[in-house]
Amino acid sequence: MAVKAVLRINLSGAASDPTVEADRYQAAIEMAAMADAGGFAIVNVEEHHDAEIGWLSSPLVMAGMIVSRTQRVTVRANALLGTLYDPIRLAEEIAMLDLASRGRFVFVLGQGYRPSEYHAFDRDWSTRGQASDFLIETLLAAWGTQPMQYRGRAIHVSPRPYSQPHPPFYCGGMSQPAARRAARFGLPFMPPQPMPELEAFYWAECQRLGTPGRVEVHRDLSLLFIDPNPDQAWEELGPYFMRELAQYSAWANPDVPRHHQSDQLTLAALREQGIYSILTPEECLARITARGGDYQPILHPLAGGVPLARAWQCMSLFTDQVLGRL
Repeated sequence: MAVKAVLRINLSGAASDPTVEADRYQAAIEMAAMADAGGFAIVNVEEHHDAEIGWLSSPLVMAGMIVSRTQRVTVRANALLGTLYDPIRLAEEIAMLDLASRGRFVFVLGQGYRPSEYHAFDRDWSTRGQASDFLIETLLAAWGTQPMQYRGRAIHVSPRPYSQPHPPFYCGGMSQPAARRAARFGLPFMPPQPMPELEAFYWAECQRLGTPGRVEVHRDLSLLFIDPNPDQAWEELGPYFMRELAQYSAWANPDVPRHHQSDQLTLAALREQGIYSILTPEECLARITARGGDYQPILHPLAGGVPLARAWQCMSLFTDQVLGRL
């Protein structure tokens, strides 16, 4: 049975000791290499800034280090907050990743939902929609015929990407403007959670505009941790999960409910909600079998600063006793 397993790397829950934090970053890269060898489909990196507990802030740098240690697995930045970057620099760096990975790097282009991140990078929150349009136009032009016109002048952008007509990417988002933008540019759409009405809106826009369409979305967003004794693991590791959940929930937008957030931050509630699941290898195998071929299990061994010994045990159990038995 083929399973498209995902390894999530967000390095939330920074250690106060820089030596320990360095160990965590090195472990993340080693885990990605293990995922590549062990049959995972995707290693997912992400981006947030102004995080009180610490979060992965440079998905492109991390993706580059992972690409250099892997041969097969897709390395995905989901989401890349594109409007916080210089457009030409971003086009060049993504082209380099596309070449180094031979097309294995893919990204979901987002614009973020937190004004504080725009403030941190001296970007205008009020014009983020226009900035997203300009960014996509610039990226597509930069990866095309050279020279290109940029702000009234001809410039040359290099290197030329490996993937043609351009490096693979999706438009992300949870709003009609985001879905409309994806349809207008003929790009696939990847919302961060199932949103049937928004997905239908995207398809209708594609039909109206005569553009190609594709939607990809994780239908089951439960974050998995594998342990031989889940009850004991919840007592030991629940506080790390709660630390991550509390940080993410602090960024909540009341107009846009998100799966990975909660206003009930107790261990009992955490177990009940299903945002995180601690399973034995046998329970994980049963879940994969029951949910069928479309299910993409998301392993999150480093959540919230989980101690490395426990994170490595989780990785080994999933790789050897779950994927190794499918």
